[in-house]
Amino acid sequence: MNVRIHASLTALLLAAASPAFGQGFPADIPEKAKACAQCHGATGNETLDASYPKLAGQYQDYLEKALHDYRSGARQNPQMQPFAQNLSDSDIREISAYYASQQGSLVDLSRMR
Repeated sequence: MNVRIHASLTALLLAAASPAFGQGFPADIPEKAKACAQCHGATGNETLDASYPKLAGQYQDYLEKALHDYRSGARQNPQMQPFAQNLSDSDIREISAYYASQQGSLVDLSRMR
């Protein structure tokens, strides 16, 4: 089976098995970000798996770059590439802005001086 199809199906099955994910989306979440929320959580704080990064409060330009790199193949991840390949530049901007605007636990170490 194609690795991309397998990865997508695995992510969807895992998300469907978890009642906390895929339900009760915030009103302001972009439609395309609902696919992201299946693993990263609706606000980017509650991940399906501890190895998945928290997106809430991350820099918008960083998220945009990562999604562009997944889409182009410059950044390799079998779970992310199938999702990113279906995103337009506008989708990437909107999703990145949404997760960047969420309150998160990420800390900017330069502010800790």
